[in-house]
Amino acid sequence: MKNMPWHKSYVPGVPASIDYERITMPEALRSSARRHPDNAALIMMGNAISFAQLDGYVDRFAAALAELGVGKGDTVALILPNIPQMVIATYALFRLGAVAVMNNPLYTERELEHNLADSGAKTAICLDFFVPRVLALREKTGVAAVITCHMRDFIPSAETKMQKDHYNLHMEIAPQEGLFEFMDLLKGAPAAPPAVQVGFDDLAALMYTGGTTGVSKAVMLSHGNSSISVQQFRAWLFDLEEGKERVLAVLPFFHVAGYTDIMNQCIYRGFTAILVPRPDAAIIHTMIREYRPTVFGAVPTLYVGLMNHPEFRNTDFSFIKGCLSGAAPMAMETLRAWEAVVGTPIIELYGLTETTAICHFNPWRGTAKVGSVGVPVPDTECRIVDLETGQTDLPFSQPGEVIVRGPQVCGGYYGKPEETMQSLRDGWLYTGDIGYMDDQGYLFIVDRKKDLIIAGGYNIYPREIDEVLYEHPKVKDACSFGIPDSYRGETVKAVVVLKPDESATEKEMEDFCRERLSAYKVPKQFEFREQLPLSATGKILRRVLRDEAMAEMNAAGK
Repeated sequence: MKNMPWHKSYVPGVPASIDYERITMPEALRSSARRHPDNAALIMMGNAISFAQLDGYVDRFAAALAELGVGKGDTVALILPNIPQMVIATYALFRLGAVAVMNNPLYTERELEHNLADSGAKTAICLDFFVPRVLALREKTGVAAVITCHMRDFIPSAETKMQKDHYNLHMEIAPQEGLFEFMDLLKGAPAAPPAVQVGFDDLAALMYTGGTTGVSKAVMLSHGNSSISVQQFRAWLFDLEEGKERVLAVLPFFHVAGYTDIMNQCIYRGFTAILVPRPDAAIIHTMIREYRPTVFGAVPTLYVGLMNHPEFRNTDFSFIKGCLSGAAPMAMETLRAWEAVVGTPIIELYGLTETTAICHFNPWRGTAKVGSVGVPVPDTECRIVDLETGQTDLPFSQPGEVIVRGPQVCGGYYGKPEETMQSLRDGWLYTGDIGYMDDQGYLFIVDRKKDLIIAGGYNIYPREIDEVLYEHPKVKDACSFGIPDSYRGETVKAVVVLKPDESATEKEMEDFCRERLSAYKVPKQFEFREQLPLSATGKILRRVLRDEAMAEMNAAGK
């Protein structure tokens, strides 16, 4: 790869280009089981599953799925949180050459119906609580077989206080045709599945993206995408020790960040994944103290939640080698406050479902610029182009649309050739994000292209307003967005969540913003709430807030 401005920012020893091992993820599991057979691959509420055991479970479940008729190229829906069955099922599908269709267990019935029908899945593997919903959708979607998983399947028989307090572990489903128990299939299956040739370029997973502004699309990730992305991670996080790290699996595996950064990385590198089925700040705090993870990754809202835990400042974090954050911008105040207590900075990264989680990363053990999501990772190129045509490259420090190219970029959207052509042009992925690059190659995300507010002819980026609101000592969370205005075209509204036991007025918020923002950027409306709508990964759903505000305006006849 030719020299780029950002290569000068790489830490010595991190290559500009990688000689990738053409290994699929099921082969990577087999390799880790040979190298680290007795190491814990997964820990679920005190129960450790070794790499050798995990590899055996994957073989048996793959054999069971084959007996149910699942074969190469078949799509199978997974509707599971971070529990062992999620990893076993995913890698069993990989081993058969089948395709794992990732679904958020908290999807509404409408969302789930769309994804099941869109993917063509005939088999669904889901947590017991969601089985009735899937069974009700069988006629509408074509799902014939449903495999039930239980939280209790892989935990010690003696429940801990944390389990009793935070998880309902028991739900029974009445037997019926087409309904199978995960553990029954696992125990009754042959020890080895049928031999299937799985290629580096074969489709491995479908990850749904979007949905808050329209119909969600399934991003097609190949085995090569998955393997390459993990190898880019390995090159970047160069001083993590193979077979020795413990990673707190907070990010859900059905989301591309948890899928790549945690599940696949741990499998490839022989790390231990400490499973967190529900990303709750109190649970996470308990698990950090109990299991002492060496690597911790989360989204900004979870970091904020941890920092608000009453025992946060009294907790020993000395064992943590690195903290990562992605999926949403991190407020500078949060970055400073975290490092002051933990002693380890939060390293911000950037990626999309379409880039198999990563394309930019602040240098690990290098210079991380506050407010930046870092520089392109090895073999990755980035350009900033004009918003109108997407063809003209813009100079340093001028905002435009971020487009990227690299071997981790997906093959497009499943069954949607037109959407694929819109997003993937001449090998470049048009991200829909607005950002700028400095002369050292560091990328600064300004906002989503769709979130840009145009008020009175001025471009206003909501993230800038959010950053100011986060600086207010009483503010816990904040999110701004544009709403229609008869005079300015659009105007700014901000929704604010205050810290516990705090109170504030709209005038107080407005005055605070006026001191720090140009007059045209100051929100004209403020709303106080107890919480903001969040995605499965903890990302604030700006579009949901905007839709709610629009509905209120329409109801009021404005």
